[in-house]
Amino acid sequence: MTTEQSEPPTTAHPAPHPRTPSTDEMVRANQANWDARTPVHVASAFYGLDGSRSAEDWFAPFEWTDLGELAGRDVLHLQCHLGTETAAFADRGARAVGLDISAEAVAQARRLAGEAGRDMEFVRADVHRAVEALGDRRFDVIYTGKGALCYIPDVAVWAGIVAELLRPGGTFYLVEFHPLLDSLGPTPHPDEDGRHLVLRHDYLAGRGAIRSDSPATYTDGPPLQGATTSYSWRHGVGEVVSAVVGAGLTVRRVRETELLPWPRFPSMVPSENGWWRLPPSEPIIPLLYALKAVKP
Repeated sequence: MTTEQSEPPTTAHPAPHPRTPSTDEMVRANQANWDARTPVHVASAFYGLDGSRSAEDWFAPFEWTDLGELAGRDVLHLQCHLGTETAAFADRGARAVGLDISAEAVAQARRLAGEAGRDMEFVRADVHRAVEALGDRRFDVIYTGKGALCYIPDVAVWAGIVAELLRPGGTFYLVEFHPLLDSLGPTPHPDEDGRHLVLRHDYLAGRGAIRSDSPATYTDGPPLQGATTSYSWRHGVGEVVSAVVGAGLTVRRVRETELLPWPRFPSMVPSENGWWRLPPSEPIIPLLYALKAVKP
């Protein structure tokens, strides 16, 4: 507050509303944000790139059941980040290609693959430009998920791109955090042991992009150096399934599970397979879901 006298109200002009960025601008902001996150993620204990975690750690057993034999097949991992899951496909004999929007992430993925002696290819491209970036290449299996879909503004457009990149008879496999998980948050005033969760965020789309401006990322490590703004979008399971069907793919299976590959909330307890679940005192609810579809 200043002690100087302000202009009379009749001549004051209201402050202009900030301009809403275009979708392309939001996607570019996400690219810069992932470039800034990458050095923190590479050094983090969360990813365990020092050898403390293996590529297989990021997969639930049902994923391998659903994917089937991968040896000799062309597998595309969309929004692959550091290629941690892409590496598991290569280890199982697939001709694995990872695609990601972040140049920093792709550079690190290539370095890590080379150091491990894995024969993998990584392509730097926005997933919306994947067809252009990959040319006439088509794939037997396309895999994506675990934190990827929230960065897709329009899942109908995205599903069409996936369908175009698949060979006839090819499999699309999505494993993603359940929108119910993203809707949950801790109670504002923890009672009892302070571990109870309540619905605090939207499950369905409808409010547009969600802007986040934070120097923190989801891993351990120091604050980000650089771009801290990102945008995300909500997508309910029904919206995703409808988009995949609308793109001409045939849905073969939808799974929901109470397991996560990392403890999203402090109250989570280890599961028997090394993943995490909510404690017995909480309801059994879906935290992750999987969708398998094929191209006729």
